[in-house]
Amino acid sequence: MKRRTRLLICMLLSLALSIGILLTAGVAFATENSDAAAPDEGETMVVLSAPEDDAAADAAAEAEKDAAAEADAAETDDAVLTVGESDAEAAEEEAAEEEASPSKFYGKFWALLPPVIAIVLALITKEVYSSLFIGIVVGALLYSNFSIVGTVESIFSVMTEYVGDAWNLGILIFLVILGIIVGLVTKSGGSAAYGAWASKHIKTRVGAQLATFALGVIIFIDDYFNCLTVGSVMRPVTDKHNISRAKLSYIIDATAAPICIIAPISSWAAAVSSYTTEGQGLTLFMQTIPYNLYALLTIVMVIAISVMNVDYGPMRRHELNAVNNNDLFSGSKEEDADAEMEAAASGKGRVIDLVLPVVVLIISCIVGMIYTGGFFSGEGVGFVQAFSDSDASVGLVLGSFVALIFTLLLYLPRKIISFKECMNTIPQGFKAMVPSIIILIFAWTLGGFCKSYLGAGEFVANWIKDSGFSASILPPIMFLVALGLAFATGTSWGTFGILIPISLDIFEKAGITGAATTIVIAACLAGAVCGDHCSPISDTTIMASAGARCNHVNHVSTQLPYALTVAGFSFVGYALMALIPKWFIVLPIMIAALIGFMFLMKALGNRKKA
Repeated sequence: MKRRTRLLICMLLSLALSIGILLTAGVAFATENSDAAAPDEGETMVVLSAPEDDAAADAAAEAEKDAAAEADAAETDDAVLTVGESDAEAAEEEAAEEEASPSKFYGKFWALLPPVIAIVLALITKEVYSSLFIGIVVGALLYSNFSIVGTVESIFSVMTEYVGDAWNLGILIFLVILGIIVGLVTKSGGSAAYGAWASKHIKTRVGAQLATFALGVIIFIDDYFNCLTVGSVMRPVTDKHNISRAKLSYIIDATAAPICIIAPISSWAAAVSSYTTEGQGLTLFMQTIPYNLYALLTIVMVIAISVMNVDYGPMRRHELNAVNNNDLFSGSKEEDADAEMEAAASGKGRVIDLVLPVVVLIISCIVGMIYTGGFFSGEGVGFVQAFSDSDASVGLVLGSFVALIFTLLLYLPRKIISFKECMNTIPQGFKAMVPSIIILIFAWTLGGFCKSYLGAGEFVANWIKDSGFSASILPPIMFLVALGLAFATGTSWGTFGILIPISLDIFEKAGITGAATTIVIAACLAGAVCGDHCSPISDTTIMASAGARCNHVNHVSTQLPYALTVAGFSFVGYALMALIPKWFIVLPIMIAALIGFMFLMKALGNRKKA
């Protein structure tokens, strides 16, 4: 009862804070409108000057007839035309911006307000659905200029737009199909058999965590595929060794985007390459790998916490609950969907009933991705090029569908489970993915308001251009800016698309090339992945929660201290690189410093036990 009262008080305080911020925005909006409505002296002067411009033009036209003053008249005429053209261009640009978004808050600081409110509410209340929806409402209010009718209309128009997007729809279908495959594997008894086998061969908690990490490294082609596949395969293993679902989701998340961003053959490499100079994208991406401090230090972090058996922050409580109380969820109810299918599992399943569907899933998804990239078109498209041109959303749907058909053909002839049980598993697998689907839809809608309708990216881009930062200090600055933008919008790819062209433009104008450019691009990539890793509204974070069957807020709150630790060391590393632009000097220093920090945290943890 006390817990509910505290939760209610937190929600009321958060709502009061949100309302206060919105009222401030409303006052700013009203003041801006009143200022715009009252004509000032400057506007009067512009109106009065129009006839003078016409007179000047007439005088210039008459002067052309006078041979003695022809040169002076031509200069005057050119000046008038130049002013007229620049005014027309400025008017066209302003009209285009207003047409793109009717919001008076477009491209301003207020564009970052909706995700900030949603994230703060989620962390305070531990309830993600209402937090995200309140963030959506705030975004709709700002977009519609506080019109109630416009707010309601925009919420569902933006939600429909993003749910109906071909890429997003493909991801939802992939989620559902994978949920069905996992349900079939669980129902067949394959998961239980694999768990029993793994408990004999993987005998320690360290081994279970490192095996999860290794599988995440192996499946580097796409972060969505990585999260859901690694979670499905390793849950039985980590459960046997009492590893909390929060810890499992962190390891999954830490081997998704951070691995993909340093893998040359991945959907992420293709995305980054598309934002750089044509023909040089993949080369530049390869050069950034040793400078991507966040990705590399995250790998070190996962290995260190696994081998050294050290945890801190909220993760420590979750791990202690798992080890001492056999509570993998620390009170959450995410286990219900799995428990229902495991309770009715067939006793005929063998290890092969999990391994074969997973192997076919991996192979078919890879084939599906290169198929969409034109590998089988007969036009001489290579494997790497096919990956670069692939449509991961379509490829994952095709691959998962093939794996689903294979799984049915594997089970039905052998009578592992009956046809009726297979059909009953379909809605159960769908049901297991419903929480993740709802969170994804809300996150896409919230991100859509910020990116497309309120201009959060434009605000950040303009701020960087107007800041006048020296090129020498850009690496740590770009890392922080990318982190903040990706955290607020929940997208690392969108952050790449905004910041990489800006960075290249700054260095091109300054005449700087070589390692300095590579370091700044690497800082953009590292910061974007870090923000994506931390953000509760990130697709990858949501997928990691779904793959581990972990409460989403628990996953975010437990992994945040780890991600911010690595972010801190990465920031220091990029500050050093501004002085020493050599990765083989800075990277070892940062690795040593991070490991030293982990020893310190372990010593502090042992002192608390004593």
